[in-house]
Amino acid sequence: MKYDTDTQLSLNLWQQSAHTPHLQVEQLSVPDAEIIFYPSYFTVEESNEILQRLFTEVNWQQDKIKCYGKEINLPRLTAWYGDAGKCYTYSKIKMNPISWTPVLLLIKKRVEEIAQLSFNSVLLNLYRDGKDSVSWHSDDEPELGKYPIIYSISFGGQRKFQLRHKFDNKLKKVELVLTHGSLLIMKGKTQEYWQHQIPKTSKSMMPRINLTFRMINCLT
Repeated sequence: MKYDTDTQLSLNLWQQSAHTPHLQVEQLSVPDAEIIFYPSYFTVEESNEILQRLFTEVNWQQDKIKCYGKEINLPRLTAWYGDAGKCYTYSKIKMNPISWTPVLLLIKKRVEEIAQLSFNSVLLNLYRDGKDSVSWHSDDEPELGKYPIIYSISFGGQRKFQLRHKFDNKLKKVELVLTHGSLLIMKGKTQEYWQHQIPKTSKSMMPRINLTFRMINCLT
């Protein structure tokens, strides 16, 4: 499918890419981890346009998980896009890749500019309101290799992102606010030593879309 706004969106994204080296960046001082945060990797204008397109163009699905013998809806909508054959399994949910769309390829190129890596897949999560969440976990599935590299982009409503150490209970939880157009990078031993979550909240929240770019190292 071809979209009329592809050319304009491409120009907008590449126009801003020249300013990447001057972006505000925060290197988190966290033991046993490598975590870098860019609060505004995409401009507000870019983020607004991308958010609208992701809402309408992504093939969102409602996955289910088993909890105490009962099947319940995952508290968010998901989608998995990537190169052919790059399947991904988490929480016993096997996700088969959908072919890249133009807007996803444009976001991917912007992320790869700073990563200096080529990603072959992306997991998308749509948090519709404060009731949607993701519980404590690590992105440490076998397909991601020993030291997974995760580049996480957020568009839409701001949500709290929390980390906790798996083994050292004396370490305090780390908390970030994921902003509209932000980039969070997790690499090194982060997934080996830390878990992260997006907690539920009773506050009124605008919808948020999160994209986590990954490298699947094996065919499943």
